[in-house]
Amino acid sequence: MKPEASSQPAAETLTDLRSFFQRTFASPPTRVVQAPGRLELLGNHTDYNLGLVMSLAVDKYIFMASAPRHDGRIELASSAFAEREKFACDRIEKNAAAPWANYVKGVLLQLRRHGVNFSGFNAAIHGTIPLGAGLSSSAALETATALTLRQLYPFTLTESGAATPPRRNSRGELPSLDRKEKMALAKACLAAESEFVGVNCGLLDQISALFGKAGHVIQIDCLQLSVAHEPLAAGLSVIVCDSGVKHELVAGEYNERRRHCESAARSLGVKALRFVTPSELEAGKTHLSEVDYRCAYHIVGENQRVIFGERALREGDIDQFGQYLFQSHESSRDFFKNSCPELDLLVELARAHPGCLGARLTGGGFGGATINLVREAEAKSFTQTMARQYQERTGRRLEPLVCRVVDGAR
Repeated sequence: MKPEASSQPAAETLTDLRSFFQRTFASPPTRVVQAPGRLELLGNHTDYNLGLVMSLAVDKYIFMASAPRHDGRIELASSAFAEREKFACDRIEKNAAAPWANYVKGVLLQLRRHGVNFSGFNAAIHGTIPLGAGLSSSAALETATALTLRQLYPFTLTESGAATPPRRNSRGELPSLDRKEKMALAKACLAAESEFVGVNCGLLDQISALFGKAGHVIQIDCLQLSVAHEPLAAGLSVIVCDSGVKHELVAGEYNERRRHCESAARSLGVKALRFVTPSELEAGKTHLSEVDYRCAYHIVGENQRVIFGERALREGDIDQFGQYLFQSHESSRDFFKNSCPELDLLVELARAHPGCLGARLTGGGFGGATINLVREAEAKSFTQTMARQYQERTGRRLEPLVCRVVDGAR
């Protein structure tokens, strides 16, 4: 992966977005923002256990074009859905006919609760993130919503609420978000997803969308809420293989796994599984149900793999780093039980290819995609082989995505 890889979207994508807005609202947009998807590199389900995660922001985006309106109404249009969603900015409620809009509405409600004042606007949304593939289109949409509102009705968000709004420069541009503002926005977006949408997730997705850095791995400590970056080794391709099995985290599996993790932590007498070592887990095994133990075993092991993985990256041992990815998937498959036969097959096929250094499911699981680290010179062979063999084995068409590691939302 080349660190200098551009985070600029294709010009035609933005042209199409502006045209979509013009057709929909009969006027041009005044603001356009973009938020990237994310790939979880290591640290599966560790975020809400206050653990460690490594992730990447990648060049699959949610774009949002917008313009203010003066009647207190909000109108949303998405290129992925036929119907628009319309509501008053002082009456934000769920609409079963437009569940995709809940991610936008939840963020608006959170920002209002934090003291952010806003009025009506029109927004057109277009995405290049495959839906249901585990690249967190939801967090990208939440982040794009927050940045859109900041562009239209400037605000500064702090831990305690809204502060003095930022000023535009002579070109009409707002200052970049600092680290504290990014973290405050990430928390607001997380609250929107957990409280309004109903997925009791952690901060991984929102932090990744906001803190991405081109050519770098994002290292997140979910206890300290600290973020660091480590260069991803040169000569690698990051390739996503979408299983074609759509994961619906709202359906309950995600929240169920979280309940088991929290139950295990309580039984072990700690605040979260971040505070449990492998030896302490084994010593307390008799106090746990079988399912609680399996979930805890996975989380404790994932935190260890992130620590070892960070060391391998620093030392340039990418072969060893790849092995941690394979080990992570095996733990998801055998202990956390958030894989599926299609994901297991994708990892099996990837492991057999000589150019693949590591592969695992990425994201919540229960479907979605795998992330694959492949030697750049072998990327074409890898994608062709994976597509052919996966279709032969499952009858499903596979179109592997070669991703660039990019900067965060803006």
